[in-house]
Amino acid sequence: MNKRFIIKNILNLSKILDKNSSQLMKLSPQVLTIQQKRCFRLENEKFTLTVEEQIQEQKKRNEEVQDMTELIRDFLDPAEFFKSVQSISEIDFFCGVPDSLLKDFCAYISTHVKSEKHVITSNEGAAIAMAAGYHLATGKNPMVYLQNSGLGNIVNPVMSLAVPAVYSIPMLLLIGWRGEPGKRDEPQHRVQGQSTPGILAALGIPFQTLPDYQEGAEQALLTAKQYMKNAKGPYCLLVRRQTFLPFKFQKSPPKYKFNREDALKLVIDDLSERDIVVGTTGMLSRELFEYREIKKQGHEKDFLTVGSMGHSSAIALGIAMKKGKREVFCLDGDGSVLMHMGTMATIGQSGTENFKHIIFNNGAHDSVGGQPTDADNESFSFAKIALGCGYKDAFTVYSEEEIKNGIKRVKSSKGPILMEVKCNPGHRKNLGRPTRKPIENKSDFMHFLAIN
Repeated sequence: MNKRFIIKNILNLSKILDKNSSQLMKLSPQVLTIQQKRCFRLENEKFTLTVEEQIQEQKKRNEEVQDMTELIRDFLDPAEFFKSVQSISEIDFFCGVPDSLLKDFCAYISTHVKSEKHVITSNEGAAIAMAAGYHLATGKNPMVYLQNSGLGNIVNPVMSLAVPAVYSIPMLLLIGWRGEPGKRDEPQHRVQGQSTPGILAALGIPFQTLPDYQEGAEQALLTAKQYMKNAKGPYCLLVRRQTFLPFKFQKSPPKYKFNREDALKLVIDDLSERDIVVGTTGMLSRELFEYREIKKQGHEKDFLTVGSMGHSSAIALGIAMKKGKREVFCLDGDGSVLMHMGTMATIGQSGTENFKHIIFNNGAHDSVGGQPTDADNESFSFAKIALGCGYKDAFTVYSEEEIKNGIKRVKSSKGPILMEVKCNPGHRKNLGRPTRKPIENKSDFMHFLAIN
């Protein structure tokens, strides 16, 4: 390209910018940003489109282009899809671990299916095993739902139990496709999303994406039914984001005077400069990151377990065993602990004196729709489980005053010690995500650990 032509255009652009600089300065605060939730807002006008509003906008566009079906964006009604699952696939038993992309369908099941035919399991592998047990007892096909990040948990029970070459257990897998290629998502989900088709192929599980219109979904269910009848093995439907219309899960009224974020702040305020923190997967790590930002404390003290649900306590134990002169606090959640609760036995029997375990029990899978966990039941107690596993001390707190006294007890006692904090489910709608990359978090954290 001619150099004179390029220089001339740069000079013209410079003149335009100089001429309109005052107007640009006025407009600059109103930069249109795209949030993680696929919402749009103008920074100083705080205009936000909710999911429901986005769907209404899409329906208007559909009416405008109704003569061009290729431009129409469809959504599945959870109720209609559920009826098709029952009538076409002849499935009436559901189990699994909730996922944000499936939350509307999961909410519908939780609301309309009795507990004897719907079980939220501790982890995805347990769901596969439970589905196998149901098939063995009834001869019927079950549905297992999960996020694709749970594929790792199902590998063993699928390969050594369900596949046609072993016990040949037919079941329909409904898997939320986080990190789908070409879609915005967090780093850990992007890696998982790219790998999902390959993992399913390696497991020998045939799959297809679930169409977002009813006729297509019914055809997919027919295909799945035919495969399960002939091959007698698992079949998978991958679910893209915003496939389902919204369905609100009816949450119970609050039991306590504070939520997890309130309790988390009380705990963080009582930690020392040298204390090491491992935050669990989900909203807790996001709340921890934002609170450090507010307090201008930096993030080097915290390891944020952005993925690997259920493994934050094992990460914290590994650190505590090698950093005996430092206090290590694992800030955990009920859903996370339940997913791999066997680690509590390892912790208890390790006798690691600087290991301090704090579980914020809000009785819900908060980051994927608010569906209840077993820890929500009054008969359930993490403190009793911890004592049974060999923790030196374990107790439960229910109020702000008890949290303040409890954290002093945790800090002054030899571990392993556990404090279970009972709190309400729910989180702020404007809660952000960590702005630092995981590799940056790792680097700063390791430097902090190197301090004697």
